Amino acid sequence: MKLYNTLSRTKEEFRPMVEGKVKMYACGPTVYNYFHLGNARPFVTFDTLRRYFEYRGYDVTFVQNFTDIDDKMINRANEEGITVKELADRFIAEYYVDADGLNCKRPHIQPRATETIDAIIDMIKAMEANGYTYVIDGDGVYFDVSKKADYGKLSHYNLEDLQAGGGERKANYEGKKNPGDFAVWKFKKEGEPFWESPWGDGRPGWHIECSAMNKKFLGDTIDIHCGGKDLIFPHHENEIAQSEAANGCPFCNYWVHNAFVNVDGEKMSKSLGNFFTIRDITEHFPYAVIRFFILSGHYRKPINFSDKDLTASQTGLDRIVTCYKNLKFVLDNNGATADKGAGDDALTDAVKTARDSFIEHMDDDLNTADAITDIFNLVKAINTAVADKDTSAATLGTARSTLEELSDVLGIDINYSEDQVPAEIISLVEERTQAKKEKNYARADEIRDILKDKGYQVKDTPNGPQIEKI
Repeated sequence: MKLYNTLSRTKEEFRPMVEGKVKMYACGPTVYNYFHLGNARPFVTFDTLRRYFEYRGYDVTFVQNFTDIDDKMINRANEEGITVKELADRFIAEYYVDADGLNCKRPHIQPRATETIDAIIDMIKAMEANGYTYVIDGDGVYFDVSKKADYGKLSHYNLEDLQAGGGERKANYEGKKNPGDFAVWKFKKEGEPFWESPWGDGRPGWHIECSAMNKKFLGDTIDIHCGGKDLIFPHHENEIAQSEAANGCPFCNYWVHNAFVNVDGEKMSKSLGNFFTIRDITEHFPYAVIRFFILSGHYRKPINFSDKDLTASQTGLDRIVTCYKNLKFVLDNNGATADKGAGDDALTDAVKTARDSFIEHMDDDLNTADAITDIFNLVKAINTAVADKDTSAATLGTARSTLEELSDVLGIDINYSEDQVPAEIISLVEERTQAKKEKNYARADEIRDILKDKGYQVKDTPNGPQIEKI
């Protein structure tokens, strides 16, 4: 498998440190609000990368953190008159509602920054012992970027080109040795949570949190670090600097970053005010459609958000879902031949071609867009076989399991509930079937009209009634 490595700016053959095992870390949400579509893209993308590694037989340890202490958390909690922990608890619960809805598998470990304070302090101690930190009285402990000769190797910036502050609250603080130095420990301020430390009461900087959680749960060196491209600098650059300064060894071998979600050509973000939360979008489109939309573009290319694009994704997903439902209906109702038929060879070839091409595309830098095309090609072959009615149940069964298999790798829910038939409709269809058996055609026609008014139609097939949404 090849992955584009931001560190080298090339596609590289993935070679894990330990054969058959993958240590993988992804930056998780800052839990002060519902997450938006731009946040969802890395969640879905790297859940899919994890799924694909597992599909290919790797033993994956996937860690994704919660940032539950930073300026945004403190400001929101103070606005609401609650504690930072109460705010975090609330939005971690809401995160799971949306992440589960998007069919993201739970990471193996999801640590909170506030539960990793001891590890954070230990890492700062190690950096201090190695000569990489200094204290600014009244402000905090800072990392001296000039001591890291290769600082900037991920973002490919020169030290003199870096903007001052790297997102810290005092970008041009006169006590800094270099404009790009950043806080690893911030001394307490009025109204802020704090913890004891050798340097004074305070709280961790943003960047040190991920470095410490990586080390605690995955070790000094990891295989893959993931995140949105907006995190390359300063966050991921600073993670590298801290981790390597503390541990004395390379931090991460492969850096994988997804591109932005755009709205009218601009990056979707809370700061620009052009974001749509996943919770808002689900008022118009199901979670399954949102995931399908995200995976329909290559993760390294920007995708544009619009109702038109999501509607197109719903149409595409419905093609797969309808194929699966029809195939399942035929197999469950003995609608296929028992012996090999004229369509078996063609469908068998289509199944093999789809799987082989799917793997080839996914091996090529997680090309989910073309992998979805492979699923569409399989759907077309299945639809032809079902329509021709000359393919054996065994071959149709293999096609069904392959469709399930490939969809599951992408986390595509081919049983998603948008078209779930209500119990009331099923009851009416059963009543209509009984009326027809009793030759009460007037009642059967009446029920047909009732179903139509409710948005459903029934097709009478040799294998029984088939319900469809109009």
